[in-house]
Amino acid sequence: QVQLVESGGGWVQAGGSLRLSCAASGRTFSSDAMGWFRQAPGKEREFVAAISWSGGSTYYSNSVKGRFTISRDNAKNTVYLQMNSLKPEDTAVYYCAADPRNFDIATMVSHWGQGTQVTVSS
Repeated sequence: QVQLVESGGGWVQAGGSLRLSCAASGRTFSSDAMGWFRQAPGKEREFVAAISWSGGSTYYSNSVKGRFTISRDNAKNTVYLQMNSLKPEDTAVYYCAADPRNFDIATMVSHWGQGTQVTVSS
């Protein structure tokens, strides 16, 4: 059974940092693009960041560029999202995503994690 399990969410004050992790199991994802989406209450799920299977290419939404960094460790089948300079508008449930192809919209994703809550207070 393929699973993506997120961890590292929580509550933080504006300007603070959090590091999300997503551990994959069931098969190796070393050939898949992996990434993160987020969904705030009443809003659609939006793209945050993605990384190619080799880690050689990374992609970010304009809203997080320069503040968030995505990375992966294929030996551990894990992808990370380092979030710095957090803002209240970053508050959302963050979902890990994986797909054999590069992606930047939710409909392109074939595997999802269950989500982890990130809350940023002002």
